[in-house]
Amino acid sequence: MGVPEEVLRTPLLSLLFARAADERPAFTFEDAAGAEHTLTWGEFTHRVRVVARRLGELAAPGDRVAIVAPQDLSYPVAFFGALAAGLVAVPLFDPVGRSHRGRLVSALADSGATIWLTSAKARDRVRELGEPEHLLVVDEIDGDGSDPVPVEPDAAAYLQYTSGSTREPAGAIITHRALAASCWQVATAYDVDESVTCAGWIPFFHDMGLIQLMCIPVFTGARSAFMAPAEFVRRPERWLRQLSGYPNVFTAAPNFAYDLAVEAASRDGLDLSGVRVALNGSEPVRPRTVEEFQKAFGPYGFRREACRPSYGLAEATVYVASAGPEGPTITAFDRTALSHGQAVEVGPEFADRQELVSVGRPVGQLVRIVHNGQIRPEGVMGEIWVYGPHVAAGYWRREDDAFDGRLDGLDGWLRTGDLGVFHRGELYITGRIKDLIVIDGRNHYPQDIEATAAQAHPAIRRDRVAAFGVNDARGEGVVVVAERLRDAEAVPKDVSRAILRAVGREHEIAVRSVQLVEPGALPRTSSGKVARSATKERYAPAPRPTATPDRDASRR
Repeated sequence: MGVPEEVLRTPLLSLLFARAADERPAFTFEDAAGAEHTLTWGEFTHRVRVVARRLGELAAPGDRVAIVAPQDLSYPVAFFGALAAGLVAVPLFDPVGRSHRGRLVSALADSGATIWLTSAKARDRVRELGEPEHLLVVDEIDGDGSDPVPVEPDAAAYLQYTSGSTREPAGAIITHRALAASCWQVATAYDVDESVTCAGWIPFFHDMGLIQLMCIPVFTGARSAFMAPAEFVRRPERWLRQLSGYPNVFTAAPNFAYDLAVEAASRDGLDLSGVRVALNGSEPVRPRTVEEFQKAFGPYGFRREACRPSYGLAEATVYVASAGPEGPTITAFDRTALSHGQAVEVGPEFADRQELVSVGRPVGQLVRIVHNGQIRPEGVMGEIWVYGPHVAAGYWRREDDAFDGRLDGLDGWLRTGDLGVFHRGELYITGRIKDLIVIDGRNHYPQDIEATAAQAHPAIRRDRVAAFGVNDARGEGVVVVAERLRDAEAVPKDVSRAILRAVGREHEIAVRSVQLVEPGALPRTSSGKVARSATKERYAPAPRPTATPDRDASRR
């Protein structure tokens, strides 16, 4: 089933402004103190008109407008104000910390945004980044509004800067057509309509947060209830309370968030029976996480089928595939066969088994497994290729062959760089091509080694482990870098030995090096994931010098 042509011809803005007289709650922001601030659809549409009028006075259609604001009500007003003015939005983030400031400055420069939108709360911080032609404070713009500027479906709506887990961030060009297509795919896959509450904390500058908490509500008329990501990190139970406080909830988060939620101390009074969909995506979905979350919150009404493992990426706007109403499917495969690119299902009695979580089936697009330009049959691994109206139009100001795949007589396939396999019609993600570790002709996936290392000793911080391959005079090997818990009293040698033994036993490889680092020392992407390539650059051991004949002679 493809995306209906009528959807592709209808910009998201048309749906927004059709609700100008709707007094139902549209966006609700829960601040650090727990107070709620709400805009109705009518109030929200009015604020968007006001911002669009001011932007229209300063820029021409197609100019870029950066959103450098906190995650509060000013952000969706700024984003849709830019779109309503016919401009290209660049959703970024408030420079409240310094860890990702370099990435923020780089994106601002790359986009060439001449106007920066922020809020009064962040104005001084944003000024430290530089001097744009215009710095506008969204919550201080007033006056009359203006009607939205007509836009072509293939015109750029916004630049989605990638998180930079495998390379420098690049701005994926998302057109109005791609945005509409992706919203239809997500709404169809998760059955979202105006009766739903889209709740969560995922950053608005991240593709998942932008679509789930901002665009899907506009597309469907659903209500959005959100908080700042920092509030979830400080107290994960706030997310659980949020989910408990609304009916018919659609939420989304990366796998690590579900792990943190399990560790949350306060559960009294929780009622998660109203959570209809809990999307788990953006990073590998762990079987253990699925089971532990269900074990922890099943007694509080959470239904197993509400868990929806999913797969997507910024270059596909956000959505590629997801589990259906049946919930998660966990399958055990022969580990050795997987290392050779084959998915062979095995039973519980099979000793050398590896469990993977299915990310379900695609909706409204084509997905194929490809190797050397040829489609791989079911059960054979390869690169995941995607084709559909939701695929980005390329990267801003740079050439890249990721978007020029040709298959089945069609041009414009997206080569995702992700490895996967279809089994029983469902998609399983096995890793990133660039991250793949090859030792003695066998493929090893870093996320599997990382998961084993994280469970090897209680002093290791969960989801704060990076594994990468090295190739030097000693041949191919693997290095593990792990953050230790802040108050851990374990002896570092004991922790390293535990990791060496666990990885050796589970994966039958010898770890070349284990490095324990301080909390927060691992490089992270702007979306919070460990950046393996940056970790490798920082922590890869220096290669041992190879002895030359002259040096050997001098020793003699």
